[in-house]
Formats: sequence, structure tokens, C-alpha cells
Amino acid sequence: MDNQIDKYKFYTKAAWTIYALITIALIVVLVLFVAQDNEERFFYGLMPAAASYVLRPTDKFISNLIFKLTGVSQPTEQE
Repeated sequence: MDNQIDKYKFYTKAAWTIYALITIALIVVLVLFVAQDNEERFFYGLMPAAASYVLRPTDKFISNLIFKLTGVSQPTEQE
């Protein structure tokens, strides 16, 4: 049982790390290649991070995606 819990924790951390890296890559592309002045650089530096926080996936969605891709399900709560 502990092995399943450890695997699930690892995959959850990996999923959130990938989500954060995608957000950072989007910010870098927008700031370096799309923005044309300092005001746009500031806007593109803040808004993707704020939007990724507001529109972040739910734990249920992440759990379903982890189960679909790896076969590891979320451990059940035990009293």
C-alpha cells in the first residue's frame, strides 16, 4: 500500500512541476518574443501566472489523468 501512495505522490508532484514549467515557458515566450514595450512585458510577465493559478486543474482532474496515463490511482482515505 505504501508503494502505491509513494507512486501517486511522485506522479502528482511531476504533474504540477510540468504545469509550472509550461507556465514559465509561456511567460518567457510572451515576454521575449511577443511584447513590444515595457508595459506589455510587465503585463505578459504577470498575467499568465495569474491565469494559470485561477484556471489550474482540479485534484480530481489530475487524479484521473494520472490514472489514465500511469495506472496508479489515488489512495483511499483510511481511518
